[in-house]
Amino acid sequence: MGKTKQLISETIVVVRGGGDLATGVIQKLAHTGFKVVVLETAKPLAIRRTVALCTAVFQGRQQVEDTEAVFVSSVSECEAIWNNNQIPMLIDAEAKLLTELKPTVLVDAILAKKNLGTNKMMAPITIALGPGFSAPKDVDVVVETMRGHHLGRLYFNGGAIPNTGTPGEIGGKSAERVIHSPTSGNVQHIKKIGDVVRKGEVLFYIDQVAIKSPLDGVLRGMISEEVVCQIGLKCGDVDPRSFDKVDCYTISDKARALGGAVLDATLWIGREKNLF
Repeated sequence: MGKTKQLISETIVVVRGGGDLATGVIQKLAHTGFKVVVLETAKPLAIRRTVALCTAVFQGRQQVEDTEAVFVSSVSECEAIWNNNQIPMLIDAEAKLLTELKPTVLVDAILAKKNLGTNKMMAPITIALGPGFSAPKDVDVVVETMRGHHLGRLYFNGGAIPNTGTPGEIGGKSAERVIHSPTSGNVQHIKKIGDVVRKGEVLFYIDQVAIKSPLDGVLRGMISEEVVCQIGLKCGDVDPRSFDKVDCYTISDKARALGGAVLDATLWIGREKNLF
């Protein structure tokens, strides 16, 4: 008899990172029936927090659309969370819990623009998003993350388009819509995500330094008050489009595209390796 294949409903997928783009990946895998578990840092740096499941680290749980993540402190708690159709989230920046979790699939969705330690020994199927990885050396497949014609493309040989250092254009604005911290220190919010803001209006403070809006628009992202912000860190994002054209509360088109690409890669490689 041939090798017994795994049921998708019994297949554990570890996703490293729970930011807004990772959330699109997590939702797609969970919808398909995989047992998804997220490994995060103790202080996630996501700024689009309303659509990032990693916010569960700070507040215990976070729901984005129909997908809810619950922060847990041990692997032993995961089964109960899965049985409740939720996503367990653990603090494990170095992926040390893989020996306990024993995943079939590992997805690096940290999007650090570099490899922070992911390798093919971590799981039978390994997938990485964005630049900093090369397939098949580091992982089985790399997913393109740059907006445009190739978004979501799977690379089985080579890697994604190198980081340009320039944010994607939205409403005709690119680098000017993104805020980087001019100093280091604690964060104090004045505005909230989803607020309509004017150029020059104070959005939040970092160590008593006022962080002002670079343009008129909608505050789409802002770093958590739980984070001690470091100088140069991306800490805010203002969407220049009108309020009726900005959605701060549902998964983006880019995140959904990446989710579909990761699901495609998972099923494709799983079939090729006769896993499920």
